[in-house]
Amino acid sequence: MSDKTTPKFPFKGTKEQEQQLKELIAKHKDKVGELMPVLQGAQDIYGYMPEEVQRMVAEGMGVSLSEVFGIVTFYSQFSLTPKGKYKIKVCMGTACYVVGAGDILDRFARELKIKDGECTEDMQFSLDGVRCIGACGLAPVITINEDVHGRINEGMVPEILSQYT
Repeated sequence: MSDKTTPKFPFKGTKEQEQQLKELIAKHKDKVGELMPVLQGAQDIYGYMPEEVQRMVAEGMGVSLSEVFGIVTFYSQFSLTPKGKYKIKVCMGTACYVVGAGDILDRFARELKIKDGECTEDMQFSLDGVRCIGACGLAPVITINEDVHGRINEGMVPEILSQYT
């Protein structure tokens, strides 16, 4: 998994988080089919699934790292990169896409100087193009944490971002 480069965000797990993960693993270790709940719990504890956390889960659950990595990269609920304080999700569902969601995602990426799926270096913003948010009547729509912004266009991006800085 490692590509011999320094990660953009070095792992900064705490002893408290590690203890929480160990307790979670101990609770599920000897039960069949419990890898997914442990991975979901690990994501909740750390906020994302860096290689170090995947290794702890694999070792603790007695499975291979490749099995853990396969699950984490298959399901969209898991993230290999940290998320920012403000999680921007741009709906890329059909209703949003046909009215400019791609341009909106591109504008957020330019303004924040990150790509889809990344986090700003100051950990303030993360950006993700996502499947349908379920607010098609507000297309194009984005969410920032729990806030919903509908009927937006790419020109509104700087103003929206200014509400969170």
